[in-house]
Amino acid sequence: MIRRWAVRILLALAVAFVLVYAGDTAVFLLRSSPVGKVTVNRYLTVPLKGSKQEFDYQGTADIPCAVALFPQKGLDPCWQLRRNINQGIQM
Repeated sequence: MIRRWAVRILLALAVAFVLVYAGDTAVFLLRSSPVGKVTVNRYLTVPLKGSKQEFDYQGTADIPCAVALFPQKGLDPCWQLRRNINQGIQM
């Protein structure tokens, strides 16, 4: 009995995710693929001895982003970049 309800709930969640993703893609395409820009800080991460790291500031960069809930056309969503403005580059 519980297993049947668990399967139904998982199926409903999967269908809801597909519908939200399809709706997000449709709105993104109907709005002619809106793209924004977010200024991010770039840091180069250099490994050191003893499992330590050094962070070297590389400056700022304007990164294009998709005005959507999910990544679209290979671009990260703007809301995600705004929340994570410090980007590390591994060496």
